[in-house]
Order: sequence, then C-alpha cells, then structure tokens
Amino acid sequence: MSEPVSSVDGIARPDRPAVDVAVGVLIRSGLAGAGAGDFLLTSRPEGKVYAGFWEFPGGKFEPGESVQQALARELHEELGITIAAAQAWQQQVFDYPHARVRLHFCKVFEWQGELQMREGQAMAWSGLPVSVGPVLPGTVPVLRWFAAERGYLGATHRQD
Repeated sequence: MSEPVSSVDGIARPDRPAVDVAVGVLIRSGLAGAGAGDFLLTSRPEGKVYAGFWEFPGGKFEPGESVQQALARELHEELGITIAAAQAWQQQVFDYPHARVRLHFCKVFEWQGELQMREGQAMAWSGLPVSVGPVLPGTVPVLRWFAAERGYLGATHRQD
C-alpha cells in the first residue's frame, strides 16, 4: 500500500520514488518570552529550485544514513552547528514538479556552535504567524502542526 502524497500544485503525477530528506526544526529554548519557542527558517539560496522561498533547513539522505545521521550532517554543512539528539516528529510526502520528497521532520532543541549561513542563505527566527515569505509548500504543514500544538488560532504565514 502506498503512503499519502500531497501535491504542491494540485497536479496528479504518476507514481515515482520519493527522495528521503531530513528536516531540522530548530526551536529556541529558555523561559517564556524573549523568543523562547521560536523556530528557525532559512531561505533557499540562488541557484536552487525555489530560490528565495523560506523553509526549515535540512537535506537529502546519503546512502546508508539514518534520519539522525542525515540531519546531523546536513545541519553541520548548511549551518555549521553540531546537534544533540533530534526528536522525530512528523513525516510527509510532497510531490513537487521537479521531485517527490519524503520529509522527515525532527525537532531540535539543543545544538553547539554559532549559526553560520554556509550556503549564502538568509535566516530568521520566527513564531506564528511567520513574517518571512514566501514559504515553501512543504513548510506550510509544519506551521499548522505548530499552530495546533500551541493552540494558535490565527494565520500561520504570509501569502506571498
């Protein structure tokens, strides 16, 4: 039996293999206020598909990697940080025109090192509603999950 697939543009495409992608949802810790609970979004750099769209950082699995290994490697490559254990959270398959991806979303509460944008991307700490945009279609469900967890009733992101 196949897993549910969300088309990002409403176009039904023939079945194709999904590429596994580890996605880090970095969440600021601390006491209430002063940005506690905010999450990190990064922009897709020039030269990549959907350049300028905002998303949660991460990337494709290498052969033989677990979700944790792929996430640790990708966040180090992209952001220059070393993460502690990540908490598996949600998984969803998205069908983009260029690829079908299985996104493995993991919450990350602890890391070491200063954030560095090693791919020329921008970054923003955000709560709800997200003030940067446009957001990548695969990011929108995460914002809804956050809204549900946090009892948030307003809009989750800008419509750019």
